[in-house]
Amino acid sequence: MATAVIILRPLRRGAAWAGKRLLSEAGGLRRGWRRQAQVFGKLTLFRRGLALSTVSYLSYEAYNSISHFAVVHASVKVEEIIEQADYLYGSGETEKLYQLLTQHKSSEDAEILWRLARASRDLAQLSSTSAEEKKQLVYEALEYAKKALEKNESNFAVHKWYAICISDVGDYEGIKTKIANAYVIKEHFQKAIELNPKDATSIHLMGIWCYSFAEMPWYQSKIAAMLFATPPTSTYEEALSYFHKAEEADPNFYSKNLLLLGKTYLKLKNKKMALLWLTKTRDYPAHTEEDKQVQKEAVELLNSI
Repeated sequence: MATAVIILRPLRRGAAWAGKRLLSEAGGLRRGWRRQAQVFGKLTLFRRGLALSTVSYLSYEAYNSISHFAVVHASVKVEEIIEQADYLYGSGETEKLYQLLTQHKSSEDAEILWRLARASRDLAQLSSTSAEEKKQLVYEALEYAKKALEKNESNFAVHKWYAICISDVGDYEGIKTKIANAYVIKEHFQKAIELNPKDATSIHLMGIWCYSFAEMPWYQSKIAAMLFATPPTSTYEEALSYFHKAEEADPNFYSKNLLLLGKTYLKLKNKKMALLWLTKTRDYPAHTEEDKQVQKEAVELLNSI
């Protein structure tokens, strides 16, 4: 950028010399001339100072205007990205969403970063994604979620997706790591619910956490006992309460919540309620690939009852 150079030219000194000549003719009073010259010099300095002050003030005002415009422009840009991302997410355009958000992976905004973590994770879940690509995307999602958490710990969605991504990475690092991360995952789901008690997804995920530990195999329970003085445990009843709370917060928000209500009732030997929720799952309109997989499982369970 070119730097503007302001040249302040010295004022002409003709008036000073005229004053000197007049004083000499009146009696050679050099001290009077010196006083006049000093006054004139101070006036010159004052004018220069005034000019510099005016330039500085205008520069300051211009800087403020530019800075304000830059902040507003950045804010508008972030809002536009988020609006586009939410539209693509709602439309089930997983690949397009990922392509959009990866252009902004260096962003410092937590709202963009947690959405990028979600998009990376969703892309990893697609059946068309290879095993190698899936692993890469899962770890990538965790890095975005970590960065989002660093930027804003008061955002419920950041805690939610950080917990999800930690859980996903555990699938590649063995059962010990997965169980060791259990309390961390639970802590972040609970924090997400605390920050937004109406978020059905966070409540649903807390239900999954409970369901997973309620049905934990004996050998995993032994590993948990080795890792913790008080290993993480839960019950199907506790899981069921979370799934119902999620449904109360946002009815029919997620096909998998309906499925897990049916599966949990089966675990509790309540076939009547299991049939009710599995039928709802089967009839749920499939918008995503996950919805189709959930429907397939519901049909299989219904046929087995």
